[in-house]
Amino acid sequence: MVAITVRDIPDDVRDELAARAARAGQSLQEYLRGLLVHTAAKPTPDDVIARARTRVQTTGSRLDAATILSAKRRDRR
Repeated sequence: MVAITVRDIPDDVRDELAARAARAGQSLQEYLRGLLVHTAAKPTPDDVIARARTRVQTTGSRLDAATILSAKRRDRR
């Protein structure tokens, strides 16, 4: 593991994060660590779009918006 230091956090931001940590029953360090781990585990929107574009280029498969929305509506039933 590695230690990370973040400087120049505004007081009001630090206070809000500390309050959220307290409500979660965690120290500020535990709370921030959890946020960072959770954030890093999720792909960014740009990553998702890049993967989708790669998949389309690789497979040559394309669906129009109407087909996608229709499938989405069927899945909600």
